[in-house]
Amino acid sequence: MPDQTIIGHRTIPLGEARVGFRGRIIALNVNRADCAGLPGPELERRLIELGFVEGAPVELLHQGLFGGDPIAVRVAATTIALRRREAMAVAVAAATDTP
Repeated sequence: MPDQTIIGHRTIPLGEARVGFRGRIIALNVNRADCAGLPGPELERRLIELGFVEGAPVELLHQGLFGGDPIAVRVAATTIALRRREAMAVAVAAATDTP
């Protein structure tokens, strides 16, 4: 998927980021076709409860051995394991692209 621009930021889905990625959360897009099988509002609620909120710093720390799933993500000061398909709902901008 090509990069998108949201409010002046070049964004990618967190699910497409590589280990070592650092940036900020720009938005949640739970209506993507390639997100988890959960209904959009449920996925959004879960992500927000885990700390995936606009402006939060994010870093991709690790990925699973087989297929790169799940991924370990640090959001603010919390480390979370997340499926890549769920991470597809999180739009992020690299640290070099954020103010």
